[in-house]
Amino acid sequence: MSLGVTGAAATLAARASISSAQFYAVLDKPTWAPPAWLFGPVWTLLYLLMAIAAWRVWRASRAESRSALALYLVQLALNALWTWLFFVWHNGQWATIEVLALWGSIVTTIVLFAKHDRPAAWMLAPYLAWVSFASALTIAVWQRNPSLL
Repeated sequence: MSLGVTGAAATLAARASISSAQFYAVLDKPTWAPPAWLFGPVWTLLYLLMAIAAWRVWRASRAESRSALALYLVQLALNALWTWLFFVWHNGQWATIEVLALWGSIVTTIVLFAKHDRPAAWMLAPYLAWVSFASALTIAVWQRNPSLL
């Protein structure tokens, strides 16, 4: 279940990022922005860790973990939405607002996952770190490219 749902969210985000390399290439980015090729491998690893974490929480306490898993689904939807806002609709303002909401939903998901399975919560730590970095990058790129975003 968790692998399928997480995979569906990853696929939805990947569809939005089909032409992202061309768009990313023309953006004025800060010097600390990663190369475009890095995003695919990083997100593959993060989605795998997210799916395993959700499965662990579901397995640990199925009935009691409903709110944690519901929030997990919300943050998955926010995750996929960011890609559409930024790369398809070129809306830096909403991408910034949305990535901050995503960050908050990840923090809350980690807190709720920790109540059911601490290793699962820790498995989301790299995801939180990457989205923290992505939040700063989103803001920086939006500020540098007001006419494109």
